[in-house]
Amino acid sequence: MQEPIPGAAPNAAALTFGPLGRQLFNASKVSAIVGGLMFVAIVIMSIISIVGRKLWSAPVPGDVEMLQMAAAFASASFFAYCHLNGGDVKVDFFTARASAATVHRLDAFGSLLVGVFGALITWRAGVGALAIRTAGETSMILGWPVWVAQILMVPGFLLLALAGFYMVGIHLRLSMQQSGEKA
Repeated sequence: MQEPIPGAAPNAAALTFGPLGRQLFNASKVSAIVGGLMFVAIVIMSIISIVGRKLWSAPVPGDVEMLQMAAAFASASFFAYCHLNGGDVKVDFFTARASAATVHRLDAFGSLLVGVFGALITWRAGVGALAIRTAGETSMILGWPVWVAQILMVPGFLLLALAGFYMVGIHLRLSMQQSGEKA
């Protein structure tokens, strides 16, 4: 696997971002930070609930519902940043001896799949949220509208789709540059 090393220089693809790519990267970074802060809030709420349950028999009402809704939103917030950073899980066993141009072409195909998946899940999450809103579904304990939690995932998935499609172009350009250097 090609895992980014903390503190290391950015990968080759990240170095080639244009103005649009930098804006996409910054939006993805903000999304990831918001998702991280949401996870911190979830942890704090869970600790308060567990301590309250054990010491005073007074947990936070609906803590599991809040955790589920917030974790779904927070998780969706990280995907685009991860993809733009090249932090996806990659099995390079089969490409260890391949040329850099070939690896970039395969990465372009992988990014295309990420973009298509991101667009598909954005569409389905949005449509599903609207259907849940129409149905008036609420959470069991708190009575919160479930559609709100689902619609909050849409921006993260949309960023993922945009990141995937953007990275297709980056990897194809790098592939052509690598092919040109060998000729």
